[in-house]
Amino acid sequence: MIRPAVASDQVRAVELLRHSHAAAGFDGGGETGFVVPFEASYAARLFTTHLGAMNGCCLVLDVDGEAEGILLALAYEHPFGPVWISRESAWWIEPAHRGRSAVAMLDAYEAWSKQKRCRFVGMAGMGADPDVAKLYERRGYRRAETHFLKAV
Repeated sequence: MIRPAVASDQVRAVELLRHSHAAAGFDGGGETGFVVPFEASYAARLFTTHLGAMNGCCLVLDVDGEAEGILLALAYEHPFGPVWISRESAWWIEPAHRGRSAVAMLDAYEAWSKQKRCRFVGMAGMGADPDVAKLYERRGYRRAETHFLKAV
């Protein structure tokens, strides 16, 4: 079941965000070379910020009372003009619970975005994971920007 997160999900949310962080390669194991150390306090802040934000989305995949997935996003007015857009900040589903759950989470996120009157829904992908890209493209997402990072 996909449901809105509640404050008592925070401990599990931090654990899920830790798994997401490692899988994205932020710990140095990824292809991007973009290294950001995991800090539980930052993950907790990310969760609570989205949970409490007026234009924040904080969804949980609940399996038998346990959060097995999380999707965090924000809705905002695009800086180039009067168009609202939603942007995913973090999305993770434990591998054993993927499949249809991913589609259900995207459905819930897109419905939330429509309620916020967003004209566009944004999702991100770290690296070049072809499975993630295929999922997004099957759902009608198109590549919109490519970001480049350089360590200084």
